[in-house]
Amino acid sequence: MAKTSDDDGTIENRVYLFEALATAFVEGAAGELSAKSPQRRARALRALADLAFVSCTVADTQHQSPKAVRRAVLRAAALGGAPEAHADGPDDEG
Repeated sequence: MAKTSDDDGTIENRVYLFEALATAFVEGAAGELSAKSPQRRARALRALADLAFVSCTVADTQHQSPKAVRRAVLRAAALGGAPEAHADGPDDEG
């Protein structure tokens, strides 16, 4: 599939959203990310992964209402993953 300017804008939005969310998280959780406990580090990395998912969901659903985006994020959280987050494509688009 060829890249379009919309694709580029979505990717750019993903990056900016994740950067902002991750920066705030890392400032507050630096100790968790560098903890000696593998469980604490893993929990912090899962939180970063969740922030990445939320960033992608928000960027990819910019045409939807805020309520619809909220439902998509909460549905994924309830399922423990993100299987239906991207209705128009597979989870791991490369």
